[in-house]
Amino acid sequence: MSAGFGTRAIHSAQRPDPTTGAVIPALSLSTTYKQSAAGVHTGFEYSRSGNPNRNNFEEAIADLEGGKYGLAFASGSATTASIVNALQQGAHIISVNDVYGGTYRYFTKVAVHGGIDTTFVNLDDPANIESYFKPNTKLVWLETPTNPTLRIIDIQAIADRAHAHGALLVVDNTFMSPYFQKPLSLGADIVIHSVTKYINGHSDVVMGVAVTSNEEFYQKLAFMQNSLGAVPSAFDCFLARRGLMTLEIRMQRHAENAQAVAEYLETSQYVDEVIYPGLASHPNHELAKRQQTGFGGMISFRVKGTLDNVNKILSNLEHITLAESLGGVESLVEVPAIMTHGAVSPEDRAILGITDTLIRVSIGIENKEDLIADLKQALEKAY
Repeated sequence: MSAGFGTRAIHSAQRPDPTTGAVIPALSLSTTYKQSAAGVHTGFEYSRSGNPNRNNFEEAIADLEGGKYGLAFASGSATTASIVNALQQGAHIISVNDVYGGTYRYFTKVAVHGGIDTTFVNLDDPANIESYFKPNTKLVWLETPTNPTLRIIDIQAIADRAHAHGALLVVDNTFMSPYFQKPLSLGADIVIHSVTKYINGHSDVVMGVAVTSNEEFYQKLAFMQNSLGAVPSAFDCFLARRGLMTLEIRMQRHAENAQAVAEYLETSQYVDEVIYPGLASHPNHELAKRQQTGFGGMISFRVKGTLDNVNKILSNLEHITLAESLGGVESLVEVPAIMTHGAVSPEDRAILGITDTLIRVSIGIENKEDLIADLKQALEKAY
């Protein structure tokens, strides 16, 4: 029987314990499992290779993304590294230029030493990608919305071009979660998440995941998962699976709050620009409405003045916490140029518009009136 997103988020892969009847699967901390004969086991032999809690989470997130296979990793960065390691030496990657700073750092500082070359391309217009394909281009790497300037990339258009050149499309769906966006249904081959963010949702797990229906790449990635060993703990998987249960209602509240905050910021005399896909002023607003079912909880905005004004704003906030990361129930604020995107060169930050006065806010699920009041008083005190 088909079921809605919220129902599947709660019940997918949740099987009552056959011994106790517990409705929540037990936390399995064992590192190894009894075999009835040499090489004969129940599906588990060693926890790096497989763990009941990890399997439970992987099955559930694959269901929510509309994929066949889920593979969990120790972090979002470990997910990226494992995917790239599944490529042959000498492979070429095309990445959207406005990409998470940690991904940029991995491509430019680590993957390059393994013989993997990456070209960063402005993909606001999907046609821009055509001239960058090479015979050895194996992956196209997208974030949409991008981090931190919240550009929206046309997934279907990029997927069509990637496949025409024999490349796979990877989409980082961290900002939207499977509740608001399903890249596999738009032609993507692999979807990844920093589970640390919205999937877990409570700022107490560091974890990543990849979802795919591509059997060949799944086998390669499963081999990397086991061989590299960058796997999450059973407890982290237990917490992340618990987080999935409230994903629908959390994402609804994140988006409702973000829309209200973005509309307020557009009225502030201290703000030069508000970047939120839910605003009609966003250049990709219509595209966002077509490929997403909501606009998410992330806002970036550019304030008047200098970094000194930014620091005054941040120091006066009471309910919104200055910290990296995003997607938790609490609201967080950061300055990408100095914090999450410090690894990006000043020249590239200038091209992308990641200036010292660009502020990124992860809107939490607090009362929206309190968040607006907090921003209002902090902005007024900074000028």
